[in-house]
Amino acid sequence: MQKTDNWQRVWNDDGSNNRYSPAKTLLYAFSLLYRLIIHLRNWMYDHKIFREVKLPCPVISVGNITVGGTGKTPCVIWLARMLREQGFKPAVLSRGYGSKNSSPVNIVSDGRNILASSASAGDEPYLMARSLQGIPIITGPQRILTGKTAINSFGADVLVCDDAFQHRQIFRDINLALLDSEKPAGNGQMLPRGSLREPVTALSRASAFIMTRTNEAVKTNMAVAKLAAAGNIPVFESSHRPLAAIKGDYSRQLSLADLQGKKVCAFAGIAQPDSFKKTLLAIGVQIISWDIFPDHHRYRLQELKNIRTNMSKNGADLIITTEKDGMRLQEFTEFLSEIYLLRIALEIVPDEKSFKNFILGKLGKQA
Repeated sequence: MQKTDNWQRVWNDDGSNNRYSPAKTLLYAFSLLYRLIIHLRNWMYDHKIFREVKLPCPVISVGNITVGGTGKTPCVIWLARMLREQGFKPAVLSRGYGSKNSSPVNIVSDGRNILASSASAGDEPYLMARSLQGIPIITGPQRILTGKTAINSFGADVLVCDDAFQHRQIFRDINLALLDSEKPAGNGQMLPRGSLREPVTALSRASAFIMTRTNEAVKTNMAVAKLAAAGNIPVFESSHRPLAAIKGDYSRQLSLADLQGKKVCAFAGIAQPDSFKKTLLAIGVQIISWDIFPDHHRYRLQELKNIRTNMSKNGADLIITTEKDGMRLQEFTEFLSEIYLLRIALEIVPDEKSFKNFILGKLGKQA
């Protein structure tokens, strides 16, 4: 079994045990410097020293204030589909984290064809390209440039920016902040001592909060509740709903009922692997082996052989991972044809109508 990322263990430590650690002390010192840099940058934007560029169409940002794991990708997919159903011509812009392509503009999908590999696009943009027919997916470090490309080349009339809460160079008409319901501020510490990209007070820039994985939450965060009340910021709730298990080569599909009682070898290289494990257990599978890899992990052949060996040794019925992990396994076609990918969708609860009306109202349109 693989070990969890050391960073994750540090970020799970909120300091409540009061045990001295030289490593944590050093990381805390670096986090103070990081906080100062972020404060100065935000101050310059807030006082118009740095200026946001407004593009000629509405921009919706989907982001968070912690590193990874709040479900931005399912939210982007939900938004893009909803906008298209309402008659808009959306395009999705992503930084393309983990991409091997250094081009300033990378067309992952033109809406009809996928034009880049998973390695070239990054696993999340590639997953969005597989999920969003008729919607262009463009990656690049400068969203001003990729946004202009989406407008000029594809006629986009609304842009959905993935992971852009901290990307303040581009003006956004709707600024959505996704917060994990159980730990919205991580351990409350800034990078690298904790997972916070910005102080919690930065959430005052948000147009709305979306609490994710509310079905897994065990407590609420008072700081977030106070910010929402003080800024009159609406709060929506969501959960990640499993849909089905898709064969890695997309040749077959198992329903959730088909999965019940199955003995599985499960593995994941995502920011919140425990959430995937909880979902599998809730479906009713028996987890025979459980392997965790770092977030965005690029798998090696020997690792996959070990997983296959675990299946044979433990008499499991199948191997299963996340659909996002499946995007990083595209070069291992034989292995892909043997495993299943759990497909997850964002679900606004208890009723998505209010959230849809909020988005459309901000865009000046009614459902």
